[in-house]
Amino acid sequence: MSEKPKWLRAKLPISPEYDAVNRLVAANKLHTVCQSARCPNLGECWARGTATLMILGNICTRSCGFCAVQTGRPTELDLGEPARVADAVAKMGLKHAVITSVARDDLKDGGASVWAATVRAVRHRNPATAIEVLIPDFKGNTDHVDVVLNAGPDILNHNVETVERLQRTVRKTARYERSLHVLRHAKNRGFVTKSGLMLGLGEKREEIATCLRDMRRAQIDIVTIGQYLRPTSQHLPLHRWVNPEEFEHWKQFGLKIGFGMVESAPLVRSSYHAEEQSRHYLQRLSPA
Repeated sequence: MSEKPKWLRAKLPISPEYDAVNRLVAANKLHTVCQSARCPNLGECWARGTATLMILGNICTRSCGFCAVQTGRPTELDLGEPARVADAVAKMGLKHAVITSVARDDLKDGGASVWAATVRAVRHRNPATAIEVLIPDFKGNTDHVDVVLNAGPDILNHNVETVERLQRTVRKTARYERSLHVLRHAKNRGFVTKSGLMLGLGEKREEIATCLRDMRRAQIDIVTIGQYLRPTSQHLPLHRWVNPEEFEHWKQFGLKIGFGMVESAPLVRSSYHAEEQSRHYLQRLSPA
């Protein structure tokens, strides 16, 4: 694969605001997907005073081929974590908090009870903050999904990640239709739903179009599309760099088929500019 193109050069993490977020995360003994997943936008987001907090530890029970988060047998279930997340959201002054987690297939409820406790703690401490939850699929168990939804998040986010043909390669333990089922269930309960795709894993253009149509049929409201970046040589190989013009094409395609908001660019990630995505989506819904 050729050298990383200039449009994928992220900002260096150097600023007082970055240092403040770094200290806050460490002091509250929290994990972030920014660090664990080696997000290229870490410098930019932390410099803006925001981070995506990751609950239920930093060891995932799944081994997805694209993800840099550590895989193994989790050893912690920290019941004090929800309060510390709520404290961090308050100290960062977040108007829109994005919370995610590792997959915890080792737990009977997949961690849903901790998810619910976290949402409630954040809501209690930060009543004006919008809460976006980026959840695992809970093996498609909608009772467990409902535990999270009943806690009252504002946006339910779950990533499809890639086209149907590549699901087993990219997400060994997940299922394409299962992910759509979780998102459809949340939408049927009246929640704003969101999902994301990575490009550059070997998908074909017609497969991307089909996937976006499938997502729209599931009534997903907001879609994010970004470039896959290989974390290490042990992860799935990168097939191609996708140029900004193609990302713009998929943005326009997504809007044309009915998504309320499409964020599509090389460095876009699921929680990238999440507050702006939510605001623009709601503005589109509001009457002129």
